[in-house]
Amino acid sequence: MKNLLIHSVTVVTMEESHQIFYGYVIVEKGLFKTVGKGSPSSKEIADADEVIDGQGKWLMPGLVNTHGHLGSTLLRGAGDDMPLMDWLKQIMWPNESRFDKETVTIAAQLAMIEMIKSGTTTFLDMYHLFMEDMAELVIDIGMRATLCRGMIGLCSEEEQEQKLAESVKLYKDFHGESDGKISIALSPHAPYTCPPPFMKRAAEEAKKHNMMIHTHVSETRGEVEQHVKEYGKRPIVHLEELGLFHSPCLIAHGVHVNEEEMVILKENDVAVSHNPISNLKLGSGIAPIPEMVSKGITVGLGTDSTASNNNLDLFEEMRMAALIHKGKQENPSVTNSLKTLEMATFKGAEALRISQLGKIRSKFKADFILVDPAAPHLTPWENNRVHSHLVYAAKGSDVTDVFVGGKALYSNKSLVKLDEEKILYEANNKLENFV
Repeated sequence: MKNLLIHSVTVVTMEESHQIFYGYVIVEKGLFKTVGKGSPSSKEIADADEVIDGQGKWLMPGLVNTHGHLGSTLLRGAGDDMPLMDWLKQIMWPNESRFDKETVTIAAQLAMIEMIKSGTTTFLDMYHLFMEDMAELVIDIGMRATLCRGMIGLCSEEEQEQKLAESVKLYKDFHGESDGKISIALSPHAPYTCPPPFMKRAAEEAKKHNMMIHTHVSETRGEVEQHVKEYGKRPIVHLEELGLFHSPCLIAHGVHVNEEEMVILKENDVAVSHNPISNLKLGSGIAPIPEMVSKGITVGLGTDSTASNNNLDLFEEMRMAALIHKGKQENPSVTNSLKTLEMATFKGAEALRISQLGKIRSKFKADFILVDPAAPHLTPWENNRVHSHLVYAAKGSDVTDVFVGGKALYSNKSLVKLDEEKILYEANNKLENFV
């Protein structure tokens, strides 16, 4: 593997020291070998197989999207302005029942184009169709991903066991593939679609195979109230009793959790994917993220699907995540730009249980992006304003280059693997088949 050197950049390390400095990086075997201040030596330049002039851009960790559904990307703009359950029953599930492999592949490619071009290098995808093909596609493109065969348990016991078997097979076939860039998690969809016995079976299988669990929890107030009515307890309390938290676990949303449930999440080291834009668009509410963070719960950021967001730009998600809690609590200090950046980088990696990711540090995975600060909305700037600009001013379109494991996926605003023109044409061509 080539030795890569990128110089003349402002390095946004995301280290505990919050260092930002003019410098360079050297990448070897998919990891940062050197993160240096100033200019590289003549020997370092001579030893490099490839040298890139960063032209004064900001070099920062790639963004980590901790919750999404790539296969539904073609439903962007369908069923807007509807409550969650109406949207699922009237738009999502009827349309997805008619998706074939070609539809899901085009949707996934479209989503990856959008993510790469806006600086996302790692994502989690929960979907129920053609996940083996999704894994092969992700390997070919070169992104880092946690893939989940989403399972709805409102079916016969035989079907439930088949879905669990498919999830375990996906894990055995693909976990750790692509030089460790592919991870597989077990994903019962949600407490309202997975009866307690099935949730318990999922917990047993995850424990048996040492798999991470990912599920939607407490997304709407109505969902929580219905769960209490049916089972006499709140969802997170119930999931703990069913053993779901005996394995590493990441929940999506967690909008309607109370103090007792936050204690349970912290005690069980359950991470949370905060999806503020999707939660707002569906009228689900605002998760108590400052309270979670203050309790030491690991929180990452997620976009959810384009059908409920309607885009996959984590820069936009960061800005929203930083602002809504200030407004809700009428307190500008409950969030800040640095903590929000952490959610989108190394905290997201921690939520996905991916080690040595999300910081520009020697021996860490070389997943990083270049952001061009030569734009009116990023001017003026100096080092002590970079964190602020990245959260409150930057756009996904400011990203010029994207690297995963030291390999370029997006170079000088050109995609390396994906044929954007072809995929956009195919996506539009498919539109007439769906609502």
